[in-house]
Amino acid sequence: MNAPFALRTVLKSYPHTESIRRGDLNHPDVTLDIQDVNPVHKAFAPMVRDEAYDLCELAVVTALQAFAYGRPIVLLPVVVASRFQRGCLIARRVAPLSSPADLAGKRVGVRSYTQTTGMWVRAHLAEDVGLRVEDVHWLTQDPPHVEQYEDPSWVTRVPKTKSLEDMLRDGEIDAAILGNDLPQGDEFIPVIADAAAKDIAWCDAHRFMPVNHMVVSGHAAASEHPEAIRAAFGLLRQADARIERGAGVPSPTIFGFERLRKPLEVIIDTCLVQGLLPRRLSVDEIFAPARVILGRSGD
Repeated sequence: MNAPFALRTVLKSYPHTESIRRGDLNHPDVTLDIQDVNPVHKAFAPMVRDEAYDLCELAVVTALQAFAYGRPIVLLPVVVASRFQRGCLIARRVAPLSSPADLAGKRVGVRSYTQTTGMWVRAHLAEDVGLRVEDVHWLTQDPPHVEQYEDPSWVTRVPKTKSLEDMLRDGEIDAAILGNDLPQGDEFIPVIADAAAKDIAWCDAHRFMPVNHMVVSGHAAASEHPEAIRAAFGLLRQADARIERGAGVPSPTIFGFERLRKPLEVIIDTCLVQGLLPRRLSVDEIFAPARVILGRSGD
C-alpha cells in the first residue's frame, strides 16, 4: 500500500477549515502539510510565480490572472472565503464624503489594484452610483502577485513608507479600501451609507456572496499526484459539511463546477471592465484542468 502523498498546503483558519488544520479528517491518499503564512496574501505571489506550494488558498482575481498569463496553477471548484465588501471603503470622519459619487477625481488608496476586495468595491461603486474606475485616482503600495500583469494608467504606485490608514489620517488620500484590518474606533467612517443593507440586497439578488478566495493546486502536484488533489478536495468538502449554518445565512463557501459558473462569470465581466484581465476567459476553459482531475466528484 502506497503512503499518502504530503501536499504543502496554505489554508487560512476558518470555522470550515479547522478540522483539516487540526488533522481531524484523514484520507489514505493524502496528508496536508499545513504551512502557516500570515497574512495569507503573502503566499499568493510565491504560489503563482514559483509554485511554492502544492495546494493553496488564492484570491480569485489573482487566480484568474494567473490562468490568463499561463502560470502553473490548477483552479479547483472551491471557494473558502466570501464576504460583504461595501463596508471596506472608509474615509475620515473629519473629511467625510456626502456621497460615494464624490470619489470622482479623488485619491483612493488600496493595497494593490488587483486586490479582490478592491475589485468588488469598485464594482459596487459602479452599480450604486455609476462611478467608473478611470474617474478615480487609485494609489497602491503593493505590486500585483502575477508579475506579467501591468496596472492600468489610472493607477499610481506609491512608496510603502506608511500604512493606508496613516495616509488617510494624514490627508494623503481621500478614502481607503481595507480588508479584514478595518480600524477600530470612530476616527474613520464608511463611505457607503447603509453598506450592510446594500450588501444583503446584492446577495439576495445574485444568490451568492462576493467571492474572495478560492483554492488552487500547483501544476506539478496535479500532474504527478492527481489522486492526492482529489482526496484534498474531498476533505475540504467534508470539513465544510461539518459546519452548521442558520437558515437564511449566506454561506461563505461554494463547491462545484456548475455552482461556481455564475459567480465566476460575474467576476470575469467585472475584471474586464476594470482592466484586470488581458482577455475574456470562459468558465469552461478555467476549470478544464480541474475537470480532468476531479471528474464528477467536482460537481
